[in-house]
This record gives sequence, structure tokens and C-alpha cells, in this order.
Amino acid sequence: MNDGLFDDPKPKRAAKAAPHPLADRLRPPEIGGILGQDHVLGPEGPLGRQIAQGRVPSLILWGPPGCGKTTLARALATHTDLAFQPLSAVFSGVADLRKVFEAAKAERAASGRGTLLFVDEIHRFNKAQQDGFLPYVEDGTVVLVGATTENPSFELNAALLSRCQVVVLKRLDDDALEALLARAEAETGRALPLDANARVALKAMADGDGRMLLNMVEALYAMAGEGEVFDAAGLARVVQRRAPVFDKAGESHYNLISALHKSLRGSDTDAALYWLARMLDGGEDPAYILRRLTRFAIEDIGLADPGALTQAISAWETYDRLGSPEGDLALSYLVIYLGTAPKSVGAYKAHGAAKRAAKSTGSLMPPMHILNAPTKMMKSLGYSAGYQYDPDTAEGFSGQNYFPDGMPRETFYRPVERGFEREIGKRLAYWNRLRAEKSGSSGDDTE
Repeated sequence: MNDGLFDDPKPKRAAKAAPHPLADRLRPPEIGGILGQDHVLGPEGPLGRQIAQGRVPSLILWGPPGCGKTTLARALATHTDLAFQPLSAVFSGVADLRKVFEAAKAERAASGRGTLLFVDEIHRFNKAQQDGFLPYVEDGTVVLVGATTENPSFELNAALLSRCQVVVLKRLDDDALEALLARAEAETGRALPLDANARVALKAMADGDGRMLLNMVEALYAMAGEGEVFDAAGLARVVQRRAPVFDKAGESHYNLISALHKSLRGSDTDAALYWLARMLDGGEDPAYILRRLTRFAIEDIGLADPGALTQAISAWETYDRLGSPEGDLALSYLVIYLGTAPKSVGAYKAHGAAKRAAKSTGSLMPPMHILNAPTKMMKSLGYSAGYQYDPDTAEGFSGQNYFPDGMPRETFYRPVERGFEREIGKRLAYWNRLRAEKSGSSGDDTE
């Protein structure tokens, strides 16, 4: 029985629906409204040509967050009059996929209409789940459009990739972001509450992410008072900068360390400092960077500047003592030293050549004269017989053979005419001349 104790004395009002986010309201329904992807959607783009012919193959859309992957998938479905069925690999499993495939079959049987299955974060599906798509993509039950921020080569199996075209989407450039801001102003009927410098700063803060840009715009509209206009400093106070896209275990980890390494190899110190800053800003482990820089010191600089390895170890020890952020400066010091040092892979090549020779020659014994003779028997067998102690010779160099008997002399280390290796080269040339004189040869055995 209701005795009225819990009755609401005020009449109930209908709940007011929350407005759609600005990013959703501005999602273009047509392919022509998509910004920043002309390289694939333009008349000469690989996907643009197929769209013009009225066909859409199964696709893997690979690109950074906020570049328009979901928008493109929806627009493709509209353009080709396909039923649009979205799924997220984060929240879906095999049972959800079965329902979609059955619904797609029913749709085709009832109306002849195909289905575009959009799978966001498709790399989240394991290899077995990815195999589940194969027969339905193969027989045309669905046109699969998968979206991923990860490299498909590493995250998707070969069988699925062979049935899909990979389309690489780019982060939005400044022109595309400015066009988005203009659309936001037209949609809201309000000028953005920013001065010119703050407008530039806002686009930089978005870092190529259109969705992030529009979310920040929506927050600005909500926070700005009547007639208030933010400058760059005011913008920084009220809007959160977008975190840089950096996956410490994924492709960006390898891309940025490769950029750092190759910038150093090319002696572009400024570019190397930039990539170092990008890695540190993205949260890369400084110990990993230091390990790679130490490797660079011995691999790409080598004996052209023997101090490079010392500087690398010293920077590593400094960072271990100071930590971040104070120790980060040691990494910059090291990058500057390595970038400006002379480069040589002479030692690196010598290491590889010696390893190959060791494998190809098997178990050849060292020549008898350089073997120790700790017992009378070994001495009677000729161990150490004829050995000359080089420091006691007139030139400090005996010219004796130290390769196995019967193995021709080889030259593994060839110093370059740069840095300290120029001096090493002079020493080697001097010893080669002495060796030739003592052996009576022409000295051409170094080639």
C-alpha cells in the first residue's frame, strides 16, 4: 500500500538530454568533409580511386589518435550504402563477433545490403580471434574496416593482413586543425575566446589530434566568461596539454631511438637533441637511452675518438647518481659530444670480419713461438721457441707472425682518415713497413 510518505511533492520534469560532444557534432558524414587525409582520399590517392569506382575493400586504418579513423569508416559505409556495425576490440569477444556475422547474413538475405564492420582497436584481438574474421571477409559477408594505432605488421596476423588493404592516416597538420577550429566556431556561433598567439598555442597543444583539439575548444567555451579572451599564458592555465603519443613498448619507442641514432650518425647534433627531448618528454627510460648511446660510442665513433666511450660511461654514472630531472642534462651533454665527434666504423667492421674469419678457419692452433712452455716436455716440443719479446727489440716491434701457421695474413681493421684513427693509421703503416722489411716482402700483404 502506498501511504504517500515517499511521494515527490513536486511534479517530475522530463530529463534534459545531454548535448552531444562538439567532436561528435562536427563529425563529417561525407568523405569529402574529412580533413588532413588527402594523400589517401584525394583523386590520386589509393583509397580515393577505389571510392570513385564505387568499391571499398576491407581495410586496416593505421594512424595516431584523433586523425579520423572512425569518421572515415562511417563515411565509407554511408558512401557505399552499407549497414554500419561498430565494435570495440576492448569490450567485445568471439560471441559478439558471431552475432554481427549472423546479422550481416540476415541483412544480406533480406535486403541484399552488405555490412561494413568497423572494429576499433583491432590489434587488441588475439591471433585466434583475428583468424575468426577470415571466412567472413573472404566470402564478402562483411567489409571489415579495422582501426589501430599500432603497426599492423607487428600486431595483426599475416592471414588477415593479406585480405585487407592497409591505409596509413597522418596526424592532422596545422591547416586541418585550423579548419576544425573554423567549423567549431561556425557550429557554436561563437568566436574562439583566444588571441592570435593563443590560437597557435592551442593547435600545438593538440599535437595533431583533432578530437583532442575539439575537446579543448569545448572546455574553453565553457570556462570563458562574457567577453573574456585568453592569451597563451591564460590558455596554459585553463587547458590541459595533450600528452605526447609515445608507446614505450611499441613502434614509437623504436622510431624515436632510430631517429636519435641516425641523427648522431649524421653529425646533426641539433636534430639529435630534439629526438632526445621527445623521448624524455614521452617518458622513455633514460637507462635505455644511455645504453643505446654507449653502443653508439663504440659502434659509430669507435677509435676515431676513444674518449667517446669514456664520456658515455661517465654520463651513465652521472645520471645514476643524480636521477631526473637533474641527470637529464648529462644525456644532453653526451648527445652533443657524440654528435660532434668524428665517426668511424673501423673497429665495428674489424670485429665482424674477425668473427667471420674465426668461424671459417675452425680450430687452427696458434704458431708454436707464441705458446707458453711451462713444462720441460712442452719446451722440448718447441713451445715458445724463437719468440721475440717486442719491447726489447730496437724498434719495439719484432714483426713476427701471430696468425696460425698456414693461414694467410688478413687485415681486419682499416682506420679512417678522421680523428684519432688518423694517428692509428700512421702507426699501422709504420709497423707494416717494418714487417715487410723484416720478412723481405713488398709490404702488400696488408690488402
